[in-house]
Amino acid sequence: MTRTRFLTGITTSGTPHLGNYVGSIRPSVRASRTPGVESFYFLADYHALIKIDEPARIQRSTLEIAASWLAAGLDPELVTFYRQSDVPEIPELTWFLTCVTGKGVLNRAHAYKASVDKNTAAGDDPDADVTAGLFMYPVLMGADILMFNAHKVPVGRDQIQHIEMARDMAASFNHRYGEHFVPPQAEIEESVATLPGLDGRKMSKSYDNTIPLFSSREQLKKLIAGIKTDSRAPGEPKDTEGSALFQIYQAFASEEETAKLRQAYADGIAWGDAKTMLLERVDQEIAPMRAAYEDYMAHPEKVEALLLAGATKARAIATPFMAQLRNAVGLRGLANQAQTTHTKAAKVALASFKQYREKDGLFYFKLVDTAGGVLLQSLGFESPKVAGQSIAQLQAQGAAALTALQAQLQPLSPQAHAQVLDALAALAEAADSP
Repeated sequence: MTRTRFLTGITTSGTPHLGNYVGSIRPSVRASRTPGVESFYFLADYHALIKIDEPARIQRSTLEIAASWLAAGLDPELVTFYRQSDVPEIPELTWFLTCVTGKGVLNRAHAYKASVDKNTAAGDDPDADVTAGLFMYPVLMGADILMFNAHKVPVGRDQIQHIEMARDMAASFNHRYGEHFVPPQAEIEESVATLPGLDGRKMSKSYDNTIPLFSSREQLKKLIAGIKTDSRAPGEPKDTEGSALFQIYQAFASEEETAKLRQAYADGIAWGDAKTMLLERVDQEIAPMRAAYEDYMAHPEKVEALLLAGATKARAIATPFMAQLRNAVGLRGLANQAQTTHTKAAKVALASFKQYREKDGLFYFKLVDTAGGVLLQSLGFESPKVAGQSIAQLQAQGAAALTALQAQLQPLSPQAHAQVLDALAALAEAADSP
């Protein structure tokens, strides 16, 4: 039976915080112990280069994140735990995916749009200080996921778009070169997908509002004391909605514990008492991991050895898979031409025309793939003969027919137009084959 593959990573750009823990590390470690699950965990140091130009910071962050995962219970014997930059097949796959991903798709990426909007609001050039790395970030993430054909990717809700983009990349590549990639799915824990920080905004290094995961108890107490609350006095009922303090507590507590704090809010608990409850609950979970974390930080050579062993496991999968993909796109040894199968001819079964009559009395046709997805849809014809002639024209003339019959077809997006051309070319080539 095929095991479900989980994959997740954290960019090596800072110190892991509670948001990373509850939104990624903890659910991923739990998933790694589930029967029938195959887990992949990586340190995304290539991604860090997009926004960090301090080599020592990236190196330090790599150690801190690796030590955090290991201290949180990740077992390298049960999972594939590796550093992104130790797997050279990932950047090669990134280029393959770049060649099948529309620029329009990347234009809609949240990080890129945010930079453009910020520049526009400031009256600057929209692409001022926007690197190609930032623009291509979703493609590298797609390669991270598709390299190992992950079925599920634990992410925060704000990261769902990247998983959807990876699905699009997989579909585009599969359409052109055959079925190689599994469309991934986002895996979200609804209650803790995005943890608020000290100021109520999303806990993020970018906002400088984080609570480091392995803070000492004294530091943890000081940071929790700084969580933003309103001015309601002891005895006044308080709202759990929008309360960063309550949301962080909920991410660590059981349903029963959460219900007690909710009632305490309604009864007017003092903010100081609520913060003490949060301190105790967070420290109860984190304290047992601190010793292991501090040991790994004191012995980085242990962490390095585990990462290199993980890279060997990862490449045992990536290297042969990359060879398969290279062959699929045509990067092949020239001496083997007679033994290769032309990709489009092999894909002829991927598309077929269907002609039918609707209740309005008109005749229609559509071009569908093997999964039943509609690639091309006609408008209505009064005669089935004319509809059939249009199909024949498309099969014989391809792109020229698409232009000639434009008024009789539903509009196509640029991406769909390319897919239809590929399908028509494959049908034409199959018809010409002996």
